[in-house]
Amino acid sequence: MLTIRLTRVGKKKDGSFRVIVVESKRKVQPGNYLEMVGSYDPRVDTVSLKADRIKYWMSMGATVSDTVHNLLVSQKIIDAKKINVLPKKTVPKKEEVKEEAKAEVKAEEAVSTEVAAEVPADTIAE
Repeated sequence: MLTIRLTRVGKKKDGSFRVIVVESKRKVQPGNYLEMVGSYDPRVDTVSLKADRIKYWMSMGATVSDTVHNLLVSQKIIDAKKINVLPKKTVPKKEEVKEEAKAEVKAEEAVSTEVAAEVPADTIAE
């Protein structure tokens, strides 16, 4: 299966990326791809893509990585919504969840006792 994805090129701490078409299971090594269909430099925010070649490869069944998908959407090559590529938040551990729940219960009990203390005793007896 083919994939359209980014490969890093450039100097250390000054990276730029090539948008390439490659076998999805193959490691990306220099020159080890089928075709270069664009480039992306995030430091100067420059994107150059060959829209006709990207559409051709997509019509041939190539999948697109999430980041490249977002680049294609921002360049209006495809019409779709962007995909969230940021990592998901970590799920809190069960012990932390239990402690937070206990703290909330204690806070609710404290509020209810304060409300009961504010009500005059005369109104409760009636």
